[in-house]
Amino acid sequence: MCARLGSDSGAARPGVPVLAHEARVADALIPRADGPAELVLAPRAGQEEQFTPEFKEVRSSYDAKHTPKLAAPDSVKRGQWFDVTITVGAGGEHPSLSEHHVRYIALYKDSAEIARVYLHPVFSAPRVTFTIALDEGGSLRAIAEPTHSAAWEASKKISVVP
Repeated sequence: MCARLGSDSGAARPGVPVLAHEARVADALIPRADGPAELVLAPRAGQEEQFTPEFKEVRSSYDAKHTPKLAAPDSVKRGQWFDVTITVGAGGEHPSLSEHHVRYIALYKDSAEIARVYLHPVFSAPRVTFTIALDEGGSLRAIAEPTHSAAWEASKKISVVP
């Protein structure tokens, strides 16, 4: 999506509109012979590291502040509602600051996502309780994604009895 910055906004060629992506900062103006000057946008500091394979890969190793703690019964009755509580930070609660917080907490049953909550920085504690019912056993998986790293995962086997 592009936004017009204006016709005389310091462009390389006065009177020619300049286009830029919304919410980005220009690095340089490049004049073009066939149309309006173009803004070249540089990634913000640290942004390029966010998209490495390590950032995209869900982590299942233990980290005291990032690994979700999943509390659920070992066995439930088919179709009966029960609570699953997820707290981020198995060894102590994850901070909830504007500059570093948990973006969301999601609950999966095997590979199917069954619930997700997005958290507000500062005003939301990194814990949630979902009330769910299952028809068959499997693995419950909690995934939590903080702002400064890849998502973290914890899982627990659950059986369903008739």
